[in-house]
Amino acid sequence: MRRISDFDRRLFARVADSRLRGAHPLLPRISRAADHGRLWFGTAGVLATVGGRTARRAALRGLGSLAAASLMSNVVVKWTVERKRPVLDAVPLVRRLRRQPWTSSFPSGHSASAAAFATGVALESSRYGLLVAPLAAAVAVSRVYVGVHYPSDVLAGIALGAGAAALTCRYWPPRPEVPAQARPRISAPALPKGDGLVVMVNQRAGTAITGGFTVAEQLRVLLPAAEIVECGPDDDFIALLRQAAQRAAERAGALGICGGDGSVNAAAAIAAERGLPLAVFPGGTLDHFALDLGVPAFEDTAHAVTEGDAVAVDLGRATPLVGGGGTSHFVNTFSLGFYPELVRIRESLQGRLGKWPAAAVALARVLRTASPMEVEVNGRPRRLWMLFAGNGVYSPEGFAPAYRQQLDDGLLDVRAIDGEERLARTRLLIAALTGTLGRSHVYTTRRMRQLRLSGLHGVDSRAYDGEVAADPAEQLLIDKWPGALTVYRPAEPQNELLQRARTAAAKAPHRWRALLRK
Repeated sequence: MRRISDFDRRLFARVADSRLRGAHPLLPRISRAADHGRLWFGTAGVLATVGGRTARRAALRGLGSLAAASLMSNVVVKWTVERKRPVLDAVPLVRRLRRQPWTSSFPSGHSASAAAFATGVALESSRYGLLVAPLAAAVAVSRVYVGVHYPSDVLAGIALGAGAAALTCRYWPPRPEVPAQARPRISAPALPKGDGLVVMVNQRAGTAITGGFTVAEQLRVLLPAAEIVECGPDDDFIALLRQAAQRAAERAGALGICGGDGSVNAAAAIAAERGLPLAVFPGGTLDHFALDLGVPAFEDTAHAVTEGDAVAVDLGRATPLVGGGGTSHFVNTFSLGFYPELVRIRESLQGRLGKWPAAAVALARVLRTASPMEVEVNGRPRRLWMLFAGNGVYSPEGFAPAYRQQLDDGLLDVRAIDGEERLARTRLLIAALTGTLGRSHVYTTRRMRQLRLSGLHGVDSRAYDGEVAADPAEQLLIDKWPGALTVYRPAEPQNELLQRARTAAAKAPHRWRALLRK
């Protein structure tokens, strides 16, 4: 340890004696800007404002990683390992901070925060990570340059910060940058400027004004030849959607949908029945299908529509065998048990509380009051709290479903919470919090091509893609309609920043005309 300590001091003395051209006053200013995480909060704000959905997710993970690193560094490690700060005699006065820190020198909290934020951003997007990394490196170097840390303090901080960012993956799996695999579909027509595309905009699905433009206005900027149909709160959504599909078929074009996963579900079923390509414009809260597909922004879908790039994906379906109506479809998930009840309670509260607070209250109520259901799964009687069937295999294994890596695998991802086990809800909650869900005996997973459910007379409602639907069927066959749906998506992932810059440039003339009218 003495040799390491001596080398640390010699290296610090060499940095203190060095004269880095252009480093002053840049490094001291960067060091001060990173106090209390201000630099990283500002960077996150810029990412969220300039970038799109991926940038916002990267900024959020970066801030979460920073919070974890700050807690471990400043609250735990610094008070465990007390190390005196370097002697400043060799550091020029012009480089020293106005206020010298008094806490333990080991580890460097600034370096830990910088590494945590940069690593967290990079876990969501390597492109944004490369943009942030030089700034994080400058903060780490600056702590030795201004004389408040030894090099080993900085290296320890970097390791701690990167570890904190990696730890977030255990509870919040990062989404892959590469979209899910699917078979290319070459029969989708290219629609220059959206000519032949009829887009239904569901105003009830969380769509909002973006940058001073309504969703419909933004679509007209991107695809000026497309026909835009807006569905208001009092309109019959399904009736309007069928009319839009009819017009798209008459024009030999495509059907478009802007809304959440429930809206996409309805459009997908109609498009598959009519053999129409579908263009998905993410306009909901979570947009699971759009993100898995690889169209996180309007610009992605617009590019694919104009180029004629599309893929064929599977469509999940639930077919009544006894005592039911027609087949229901799902693009993401089908579920029974307390999840439909959770959705029902959330919808009754979200008008007063907002969606996320309402979801938290609904979850608390369901866990306290729910009862297991008695059903037969593939002919075997089961007592379950919940049954989930995903349209394709979800990842990661043993965790709450987060994303899919393939949209045409022909498989159902079946997960269930066993109601026979003692204290099943409590054990499930503990397993989820500790990241050990994959080893929990109350949580089972299977991959299969079809699932037969019977004895559903006591299960009044089911959830398709998060939307609760009353269904009288006592027996259901859950399976896949392979390659049933043709969906537009770019042949190659697009650059989010360049896309937003092009859209901003296209919007500029419209803004000027609006200002002149005023």
